[in-house]
Amino acid sequence: MNKLIDFFSGDYSLKNKEEDNGIDWILLLSTVPLLSAGLVTMNAFTGDSFYFYKQFLWIGISLVIFFILSFVDFRFLRKTWVSVFLFSSSCMVLLSLFAVAKVTKGAISWFDFGLLSFQPSDPIKLVLIIILAKYFSRRHIEIANITHILVSGLYAFIIFVLVLIQPDFGSAIIIFFIWFGMILTSGLSKKHLFTLVIIGIVVFIGLWNFGFENYQKNRIINFINPTSDIHGTGYNAYQSTIAVGSGQLWGKGVGYGTQSRLKFLPEFQTDFIFSAYAEEWGFVGIIIIFVFFTIVIWRIISNSMHGETNFEILFGSGLAILIIIHFFINIGMNIQLLPVTGTTLPFLSYGGTHLLTEFTGLGILMGMRRYRRTAHKDEVKNEFIGQ
Repeated sequence: MNKLIDFFSGDYSLKNKEEDNGIDWILLLSTVPLLSAGLVTMNAFTGDSFYFYKQFLWIGISLVIFFILSFVDFRFLRKTWVSVFLFSSSCMVLLSLFAVAKVTKGAISWFDFGLLSFQPSDPIKLVLIIILAKYFSRRHIEIANITHILVSGLYAFIIFVLVLIQPDFGSAIIIFFIWFGMILTSGLSKKHLFTLVIIGIVVFIGLWNFGFENYQKNRIINFINPTSDIHGTGYNAYQSTIAVGSGQLWGKGVGYGTQSRLKFLPEFQTDFIFSAYAEEWGFVGIIIIFVFFTIVIWRIISNSMHGETNFEILFGSGLAILIIIHFFINIGMNIQLLPVTGTTLPFLSYGGTHLLTEFTGLGILMGMRRYRRTAHKDEVKNEFIGQ
């Protein structure tokens, strides 16, 4: 365990002095192959490449924001009034959706500004990470007290409900896992963990009976029995599984993915981009993006472990949790291990909102990196695991 913590905190024997507290170029450059994989997959090569060109523009904007934020001193985020402002503003933005947003694909989740649209549930996940990092950093030693679990859960629950009733089940689930993951990172007793599992089961039963829309129930039923309705609610999941399997070892080649190029696979630029990519690049291509995702997560954790205070450590942990949960849910629904929830694959899926959120989070982490400490590894380990 200690060797694992040494590795992720950067204390290993690869001449990792890291005296330069600027940009983590390993982290940034590891996102380039992921971004490129998404662009190549959504490029039509012949005909209209609308998604390709627009995604290229969003990548440029996201990188500019990343570099700007990397020069900001984010110690102001530790202030209580900042957390209060962020939480209040987030709730107001989510509530305003019901007044001004238009229904898109059965959900009220987007602000439509004509040339562009904006989904607030994505950046609000980042806001929740900041709020929870602030809360737990002040109560790190007292996390065993059930009161702090309940209070932090209330913050997350309010945002969870406002997202769920849009309805955006995928984002709501991710919000829950951000809270749950940061609870585990902060230190949670087995007794409280068992209690949370029971509460989760009860909440799920309540949502099934009173919260889920019929199409959401159908997706879960289809997940349990994938062949129950392959021409209806199970069509997307069925086609995505065919696409992944048909890629075999080396793939069909770039531009030769029949499931996506011939429109058998819906939403291949967004929710099912992993399937489209796997069809063209095969198992070898899948391993490549898995490697780069692993490097990104490793560098996020490595940078956060040298945070000046618990706040920076917890923020980095929350950011890693956000990307990991998106990664596993998206790939899980692409290969029928999880219900289809409309969750994007970080860095690959088409969409400006999630790209801006991801690079904003990385930019904040780089800003924190500039004033990080170079503590002894034992000090970092003891603070991180609450000893």
